[in-house]
Amino acid sequence: MCKGLATLPATCLKSAKDIKHKISFLLQKPEPQAADQKQMKDKTAAAKRVPTTAEVEKWKESFSHVMSSEMGRMVFASFLRSEFSEENMDFWVACEDYKKTAPSKLPTRAKQIYQQYIAADAPNEVNLDAATREETRQNVENACWSCFDEAQKMIVTLMEKDSYRRFLNSKLIQDLCQTQPTAAREKKEKKNCDCAENRQALTGGA
Repeated sequence: MCKGLATLPATCLKSAKDIKHKISFLLQKPEPQAADQKQMKDKTAAAKRVPTTAEVEKWKESFSHVMSSEMGRMVFASFLRSEFSEENMDFWVACEDYKKTAPSKLPTRAKQIYQQYIAADAPNEVNLDAATREETRQNVENACWSCFDEAQKMIVTLMEKDSYRRFLNSKLIQDLCQTQPTAAREKKEKKNCDCAENRQALTGGA
């Protein structure tokens, strides 16, 4: 008879639960008013699982792998939150959503993003140099899909050169890496158990 998770040390189970809790913590932050409902559902689904070994290893290879992964962005955003710099990821997401905005809504949405992240004393002001900030202000006056491109590139560079390096050495990543062998053992034990039960069924029926 397979005991499954009951055979695992309590510390391993606690570690996995801690990781899930850290990722789920992202959902506690209110979404912007213009947030896409599908994005919220995707985040909810992603927060219910622990990243796989392959995913974590990919994130360690390059920052682009982090940003191209929904789970990667969530985990990285969790790290940014611990450093009180989550506005960088929020701005990046806002820019990506903005590129999908209907033409008739571009001016209004552009002003919202500018006031939220770029204007002086903005609630979630990102770190831009004066030239890029002024260029973006002028772009917003004639809103188009590319008006935040330069500002977005600068924030991506900032995250990659600064936060990403600390992310790789963070306790969050270390915890994820330490949790992976447990997940692998669970999968292997389940597979072995299934095989044993199948053999038992065959021999019992012979």
